[in-house]
Amino acid sequence: MKKRALISVSDKTGVLEFARGLIAHGYEIISTGGTYELLKAEGAVNVSDVTGFPEIMDGRVKTLHPAIHGGLLAVRDNPEHLKKLEELGINTIDIVAVNLYPFRETLQKLGANPENEAEIIENIDIGGPSMLRSAAKNHASVAVVVDPADYGRVLEALPEIPPQMLRDLAAKAFRHTAAYDSLIAAHFYNRITENSASVSKPDTVFYPEKLTITYELKQHLRYGENPHQSAALYADPLPGNTIIAARQLHGKELSYNNIADADVTLEMVREFDLPAAVAVKHQNPCGVGTGETIAEAYTRAFDADPVSIFGGIIALNREVCGKTAAKMSETFLEIIIAPKFSADALEILTKKKNLRLLEISMDAHCAQPISETHNASNPFSESQKILQVSGGLLIQARDAASFDTVTLTFPTKRKPTEAELATLKFAWTCVKYVKSNGILVARRDETPQIAGGCMTIGIGPGQTNRVGAAKIALGDAGERARGAVLASDAFFPMPDTVELAAAAGITAIIQPGGSVKDSDSIAACDKHGIAMVFTGVRHFRH
Repeated sequence: MKKRALISVSDKTGVLEFARGLIAHGYEIISTGGTYELLKAEGAVNVSDVTGFPEIMDGRVKTLHPAIHGGLLAVRDNPEHLKKLEELGINTIDIVAVNLYPFRETLQKLGANPENEAEIIENIDIGGPSMLRSAAKNHASVAVVVDPADYGRVLEALPEIPPQMLRDLAAKAFRHTAAYDSLIAAHFYNRITENSASVSKPDTVFYPEKLTITYELKQHLRYGENPHQSAALYADPLPGNTIIAARQLHGKELSYNNIADADVTLEMVREFDLPAAVAVKHQNPCGVGTGETIAEAYTRAFDADPVSIFGGIIALNREVCGKTAAKMSETFLEIIIAPKFSADALEILTKKKNLRLLEISMDAHCAQPISETHNASNPFSESQKILQVSGGLLIQARDAASFDTVTLTFPTKRKPTEAELATLKFAWTCVKYVKSNGILVARRDETPQIAGGCMTIGIGPGQTNRVGAAKIALGDAGERARGAVLASDAFFPMPDTVELAAAAGITAIIQPGGSVKDSDSIAACDKHGIAMVFTGVRHFRH
């Protein structure tokens, strides 16, 4: 019986050469649609001539036929299967080369507009996945090829493809169809949720009974958190305006820790409307500044903690100018992230061989509802946060609470001044990104050289008790704490933190409130003339 190959591909890269190679090995080519038009000059047979049935319903039905699936699924060493093929006049199919309708590409092109839904639906492939699954199930006898990169090694293996290669190709085919279906499932999830209430309200989020997600290997990394750990970067097929989609202009390859820290840095700097600079080390901010210009903002971020910023990752929400670049070039930095770099800035910064420069728009914000993102291809990839634990995943809505969306209350006798309230807003925005338990001290910069704007001056991250975090933050702030404000990511279980703040010269505090001993903290503030603000929203970050 003559060997036959069925080729039907949307990505036609290398397919003509592949078909010619198969023909040279004695294969007959069956094909459909545009692939047939490309290959008919090579002697390809239209699938309708094999099935004896025309394509119908605008091509929705063409390969869903026993003449195709019988030829794919027949077990070659089963006499009954072969007898049935002979009775029905069905020939076996030995190689299937199929890649699927461009569903992802259609989403990328058309966006989330419901008016495009009909075209999106038409790009859900039915016959292709069916053929791939049939061929992969019967991989002992059928080679299934979904990736043009595999055409060459299949041709090299002919006339007899080794069993292990057949199995590897089948596994790849199942991964291909699983990822494809995951994209479709995520699209329908997005449609379900786009009219729902804010994802910040736990009781309004639809969590499906089965979570299907897919990511694509982007690159192997040199190592993970430590040199003895292997690592790789997988990207959302539709990554949106995330750190994964940033354009690297200069510098060596990003590491596992670089990417993790850069993600936090980018998310944080997008919180600010004013020109802002954020420095991050080990998933914690070590310096944050805002100002009238990006140069002012960076100066404040640097002055916040000139020691910790060494080897840090910096994100700025405005174009990097030559003045800012010159200042940054004085310090060893791992990465600089910005929406743009001026020509002067690039000339200065590219002199540092290993400094990574990443360019990405600052428009997107991870706290947007999923329907407003760039067609996220995984449920929860933008609006939710996923944490892997042994045996499962924890999923929660991202911390989307902002200063402008909470209801503030003022329980102390002294109320914050307008300037203090603006600084408290800055501090509360920053402490959201400090590992819990977290305390952050900030002040407005009123120096003659740099007027206005805010900066962090002390950060106490990730402590097992709140007063310990306060000691670190206030200790780092030193004398600068006099006249500054303090933010806490969670309530004070007792007034000891207030007492430390008062001794350091803090004039205003912002915290969620909600402790059974709130009255003790309020009384301590009143004793020392400190203004306290309650937000009613906790900012734990584990």
